[in-house]
Amino acid sequence: MTISPRFLQIHGLHTYTAALINRDDTGLAKKMLYGGTMRTRISSQCLKRHWRVAENDPHALQNVAGFVDSVRSRELVTHLVIAPLRSEFDSAIIDAIEPEFQKLVYGDKADKGKKSRQTLLLGEPELKFLAENAARIAGEATDANSAAALVKDWVKGVNYKAMAANASAPAGVPAAMFGRMVTSDPKANIDAPVHVAHAFTVHGEETEGDYFTAVDDLASDSESGTGADTVQETEVNSGLFYSYEVIDLPGLIANCGGDKELASRLVHNLIYLIAEVSPGAKKGSTAPYSRADLLLVETGDRAPRSLAEAYRKAVPHDREVAVRALDMHLTALDETYATGEERRLLSLSPETVGGMSRSSLKDVAEWAAARVLEAPDV
Repeated sequence: MTISPRFLQIHGLHTYTAALINRDDTGLAKKMLYGGTMRTRISSQCLKRHWRVAENDPHALQNVAGFVDSVRSRELVTHLVIAPLRSEFDSAIIDAIEPEFQKLVYGDKADKGKKSRQTLLLGEPELKFLAENAARIAGEATDANSAAALVKDWVKGVNYKAMAANASAPAGVPAAMFGRMVTSDPKANIDAPVHVAHAFTVHGEETEGDYFTAVDDLASDSESGTGADTVQETEVNSGLFYSYEVIDLPGLIANCGGDKELASRLVHNLIYLIAEVSPGAKKGSTAPYSRADLLLVETGDRAPRSLAEAYRKAVPHDREVAVRALDMHLTALDETYATGEERRLLSLSPETVGGMSRSSLKDVAEWAAARVLEAPDV
């Protein structure tokens, strides 16, 4: 029986050396306790952001044919809807219509200032809809009073659904992939079909304090002794991280307006981004660039399951040991549940997983993209 792929699961191993990939509010590396061992962690928000904004990468999401962009801000209306009108129309008219547009997008208290607004993600079609109607109302108004009356009458029949009419990805591709929450209009929320776990080291944390100085090139030895102008300390970490992502394929297709080809192209590029794009702070002083040691990509129609339990008991910081642990856990799951996933493996290790032969990143990405075309509709 042919399985119609419902989920795509991506398991990864990534190595970073002497880096500070993702910091907490104290400036130290994010951590988590798992299996009684403290691990270094990379948050899902950090991972997703770097995949979204990888603009100079040949496989950037922005390079996908059919890509529709989104903008995230508290000041979408201020800068992208209202500001362009101020050079064309009387300022009193624009001041009269702005509060209603702010409240339409951000909620009833949004005209009280940007601090009262949610940082919100809107797609290009939604922003275009708002900008065009703001210009139309400003053009029809004769003074501030008529502008206020026109805009209040117009907003009565407008909501996010109206803003999204006739657009395949009205909130943009980033929202179609990673979701959107709108507190002012729950019906505008978009469920994220791409689910991303926090990555963590398969071994205990490996942390070292990094003492460093900034040297004043013009200071004489007699003035400063060593020439050190600033003395600071940070921390750096080394680690082999397990990562896990799930893509709800029918959900992604639905968010792309039913366009399977677009969804397929997005999955193709996302596989590349997961394998090749390194998140990381302090890039100038740590160069935290790496590529995946391993990607195991699976498709099937059963509920997803992480392979993180392979590392509940911390293993040594050794790629081959980590791959063997992954293989043992996957074998146990297969023997117990027999869920029948199809798989492809990218690996730099001579060790295998599930007896699979190794594939190139190109082959894995193309295989994953083809599975999207076979996925069921919602």
